[in-house]
Amino acid sequence: MQDKISQLRMLTVAPQSLFIGGAWREPVSGGAMDVISPIDGKKLTTIGDAGAEDVDLAVKAARAAFERASWSKAAPAERKKVMLRIAELIERDALELAVLGVRDNGTEITMALKAEPGSAAATFRYYAEAVDKVYGEIAPTSETVLGLIHREPIGVIAAIVPWNFPMMIGAWKVAPALAAGNSVVLKPAEGASLTLLKLAALCAEAGLPEGVLNVVTGRGAVTGEAIGLHGDIDVLAFTGSGGVGRRLLEYSARSNLKRVYLELGGKSPNIIFADAPDLDLAAKVSAYGIFRNSGQVCVAGSRLLVERSIHEQFTAKVVAIATQIKVGDPLLLATEAGAISSEIQLEKDIGFAGQALAEGATLRAGGARILQETGGFYMQPTVFDVTPEMTLAKEEVFGPILSVIPFDNEEEALRIANSTAYGLASAVWTANLSRAHRMMRGIKAGIVHVNTYGGADNTVPLGGVRQSGNGHDKSLHAMDKYHNLKTGWIQL
Repeated sequence: MQDKISQLRMLTVAPQSLFIGGAWREPVSGGAMDVISPIDGKKLTTIGDAGAEDVDLAVKAARAAFERASWSKAAPAERKKVMLRIAELIERDALELAVLGVRDNGTEITMALKAEPGSAAATFRYYAEAVDKVYGEIAPTSETVLGLIHREPIGVIAAIVPWNFPMMIGAWKVAPALAAGNSVVLKPAEGASLTLLKLAALCAEAGLPEGVLNVVTGRGAVTGEAIGLHGDIDVLAFTGSGGVGRRLLEYSARSNLKRVYLELGGKSPNIIFADAPDLDLAAKVSAYGIFRNSGQVCVAGSRLLVERSIHEQFTAKVVAIATQIKVGDPLLLATEAGAISSEIQLEKDIGFAGQALAEGATLRAGGARILQETGGFYMQPTVFDVTPEMTLAKEEVFGPILSVIPFDNEEEALRIANSTAYGLASAVWTANLSRAHRMMRGIKAGIVHVNTYGGADNTVPLGGVRQSGNGHDKSLHAMDKYHNLKTGWIQL
């Protein structure tokens, strides 16, 4: 496989256009943005820099496709067939897609293969199979009335997705929206657009009607704002930062009150009790739960809470693993952690490490930029001992930095776990079943893992509470975002 990867990494990537109404189009302004590979800091290609006019064209194409009803009113079996074909095409081109994505955002190839085309294909297949299995309802009424609850597609769905796992997160939004019969306008992050442009081509090849999926690339402050303010978008689904999420809510209020679903940041607690069934396994999973993809994971276990009686012993295990993780060229199969997505993000990560030292945190491992001679953006896996009041224990870094905090009992662990503004993911390691259930109930988060981290699949929802957002990706519950409920009340 390494030889094939080496061949694919050398392919020239042509300048990219926008995909609107089933055709590739240059932005109205003719603008373009450079794509800089985090592997070596060199220009990879260009993408279109869409403006408000381009967004309007994409929305009009999506609305026209919805009204033509070739997709929105197609028989469920027809939508299912096309979506299964999309999954097959993603699998056919999986290695090409994974390598292209790694060149774009720096994720290590072993993870990218599974998390990007692998996950996206599985997501399209899951929602393809769900198309003809989501029923309406008959209400419990008197014998003189028939109450019907219909599920209908909403119309035009906009999705704005981040740069860390563009295919995976894009599929989480696009697939259920399509399965429900909607048309979609998709905006990838400007730092990772290439695989989603390729997805548009695969969807067309699979037979998705023109205009049902449109992809516009560009800057968040321009393209994203135009999407947020557009008056003919019915639903906006977003994964990204809290600051942008707030802005999108404001845009909704200023325009047509479109529904806005947000999956935002996290500062997820990973809680290790002394009675964890396997401390060596817990240490390994905990380390990779923060350092995979260089910490650029929404649900990363960035706060490690360790019972005081094993704090030093367990932290030493994690530090030993962190210092052995192979950081480097993400297109080598031996690499365990790839590049930081951009130089700007790397500078932010280094800044957090510096601030932690200034606040009195104890550096246990890492903390520095490495491999600078490559031109790429790489950072050592970093471990700090911190207190719950420190910035590093409260704010999302989105980089390879782990905060370790000791605790004495369940009550203190819960208090620390719930002491941030977020509530996305979490984990508890214990052999005590009752304790596991108490912690699951007490932790304010959308996901609570027990004796594992990051393993949940498409059968269960992913979503947060508090400032981690609202709405859910994955599972049949995700389709709730993309359906309207209509009541039929029939007097017999």
